[in-house]
Amino acid sequence: MTTLILRHRRENLKKCSLTGLETRDDLQFYTYPVDTLPFSAHCLLLKVGAPPLTIEDKDKDILLIDGTWRLAQIMEKQLPFKVEARSLPGNYRTAYPRRQTDCPDPESGLSSLEALYITHLILGRSTEKLLDRYYWKDKFLEQNDF
Repeated sequence: MTTLILRHRRENLKKCSLTGLETRDDLQFYTYPVDTLPFSAHCLLLKVGAPPLTIEDKDKDILLIDGTWRLAQIMEKQLPFKVEARSLPGNYRTAYPRRQTDCPDPESGLSSLEALYITHLILGRSTEKLLDRYYWKDKFLEQNDF
């Protein structure tokens, strides 16, 4: 199964936690609003407040929206098809030094890469080399007891 990443065109790639992963076979990157997402009947959107993601979802594609909190809300509203949503458990803490004021809970507002890593763990997918370029890797792993 694949993870579809819809990244806003204004996302600062120098600060984007997913930068460097564009060549992975298990990740497909799309730029909003330039690219059209391929329809997937078995796709789940990662979204705060949705029912929790479980191993039972392992056979589904994942859609991760990559942008600021405000832009992500706009992007979600403009998805070209209906998609079921799942959330990550709330016990994980970010290591990313957030400066956004519109994040509902800055400490639990995970970076896109942190969310991707946890998603892969839950679904039993490979996490190999996902965090290799992540500056806050050690802090993230340590404070979440991975």
